[in-house]
Amino acid sequence: EPRSILWATTSRTIATNSAYKLVCYFTNWAQDRTGEGHFVPDYIDPHLCTHLIYAFTNTAATLKLFLLRNPSLKTLLSIDGGKTGSDSFSTMVSSPANHWTFIRSVIEFLKMNKFDGFNLYWIYPEGKNKGYFTSLIQEMAKAFQEKAQKTGKQKLILSATVGAVRELVDASYEIDKISEAVDFLNLLTFDFHRSWQKVTGHVSPFLQGKEDSKSSSYYNVDYAVRYWRSKGAPAEKLIMGIPTYGWSFTLSSSRTGIGAPISGLGSPGPFTQEAGLLAYYEICTFTPGATTEQIVEQEVPYSYKGNQWVEYDDKQSITTKVSVFKEERGKVCSSYGCDPSSPVPLST
Repeated sequence: EPRSILWATTSRTIATNSAYKLVCYFTNWAQDRTGEGHFVPDYIDPHLCTHLIYAFTNTAATLKLFLLRNPSLKTLLSIDGGKTGSDSFSTMVSSPANHWTFIRSVIEFLKMNKFDGFNLYWIYPEGKNKGYFTSLIQEMAKAFQEKAQKTGKQKLILSATVGAVRELVDASYEIDKISEAVDFLNLLTFDFHRSWQKVTGHVSPFLQGKEDSKSSSYYNVDYAVRYWRSKGAPAEKLIMGIPTYGWSFTLSSSRTGIGAPISGLGSPGPFTQEAGLLAYYEICTFTPGATTEQIVEQEVPYSYKGNQWVEYDDKQSITTKVSVFKEERGKVCSSYGCDPSSPVPLST
């Protein structure tokens, strides 16, 4: 039960025969749930993804099981700069000496637990943290490369998970610099709508909505991917994020469509037990007997039952998102004569 699946539509995988990356997150708190919600790494189909990111933990010996079941699967450890405490984490990376202490400990831990790489999940490191983030990524990339040259072994994979909301992206990332350093970027193209907006909206709309204007016109997958590209992120390093959960709301009127007023978060799911959030398997138990509609211009669904309302991605919307970007890449190849399975830009 990864909370989100990140699917690259433009990049060749590092060490598999597939032309695309399918990068999955396993969230360690899933193993603390009870009953049918209990989920541990051994339950994951190791052939489902090309890369598996274990988030967020200080031990992951269970991931060694995957080496026996799918030696091609690449496993990465993720550390969340926010969850470890923004102040303490930014202090830790605020000097070159602290950087190297952290980097050495990461390399040693990855080696000890047989990980193939590292993912830094530090969303919106604004202000002075913007420079710290860039420096840490660059120095870690250099250390990984030097380690590979010294040992003669395959270089550790380095990825970063980054936000997609334009205003915060501008304040937080030196996109050209971090893009050059990492092997790939996990773009959080979801959470574009949350309960503080007081009306219903979609977590991960593919395209701009008919009511979107000004800054809200940025809050969709298509715009976010293209914006990162326009700021210097190579298409072959961008991983488009697809959520396997939905935000839920309690309706406060008879209106049920997008923009309907809400009185608060939706009821907690039976397993996640978090108000306003339903895992995909909880949505699957909600939709029978519910009314399901499509947001036509944004190509994503939502469902409602009584005063409970939830939005999410389904098979159709995921297929649309991936197919469109693959089609765009094919158009570029047709124009420039490139191999469709090779890393090429999306259309501008």
